[in-house]
Amino acid sequence: MNELIAWLLDADPALRWQVERDLTGAPPQVWEATRARVATEGFGARLLALQDPDGQWAGGAFFPAPDHPTAAPADGQPWTATTWTLTTLREWGLDAAALQGTAELLAANARWEYDDLPYWGGEVDCCINAWTLGNGLWLGADVASIAEWFVEHRLPDGGWNCEWVNGSTRSSVHSTLNSLKGLLDHEIATGGTAATRAARRSGEEYLLERRLFRRLSTGEPIAPWVDRFTYPFRANYSVLNAAEHFRRAAPVDGTPPDPRMAEAIELIRAARRPD
Repeated sequence: MNELIAWLLDADPALRWQVERDLTGAPPQVWEATRARVATEGFGARLLALQDPDGQWAGGAFFPAPDHPTAAPADGQPWTATTWTLTTLREWGLDAAALQGTAELLAANARWEYDDLPYWGGEVDCCINAWTLGNGLWLGADVASIAEWFVEHRLPDGGWNCEWVNGSTRSSVHSTLNSLKGLLDHEIATGGTAATRAARRSGEEYLLERRLFRRLSTGEPIAPWVDRFTYPFRANYSVLNAAEHFRRAAPVDGTPPDPRMAEAIELIRAARRPD
């Protein structure tokens, strides 16, 4: 274990500060100093240097502009545009002060590829709106309307589905988990409202009823990808991604882990390698 910790500590500041905080028990002054380096060293500094003068990355809100130097081939999602980059930097613990003025620049210059809607107003996709809610709260933008959007677009079974706009009335684990992350960010930052708190708990119950990975109808696994663990999570669902949400929610709610997560946690443990 000591060798594993040493290997993890020999890493970019974006990872190292989390290892110090969560695995070594380092005091706050240690891991906070490491986290502060994300803005000036390694991966974080590289992404900050790629920001366009208009506040965006790769010239686009969700997709890169086709003629932008960082654009990937048209048949692939290159993950270099504004929403993905902001979400990554936030997850890495970047201090929002390093992006001072970005919220205002995006309000003035960024529009969604869907219907040319204003950036901080969100659009129709649950996952996109969830990331925009979290990023807006982080940067100090007014995104209160997006939080209420989730209340209004919750489906009868308690969750969300990005395909609601095409008529879907059944929730998706992908869309529900990402929606929950945005609502939790809102609650942590503002305390939430009675309606947004109820919506979050409804969505969490949707996942817990399914033990995070089983079909409610048959009890069979939802899909073969539930125990495929990757990072960045992006929009992909797995029991590890879901468990991370409940880990963040536990101190907010002041509750112990729900026993319905036990089987999913065993899937995570079973994936651990001998080293």
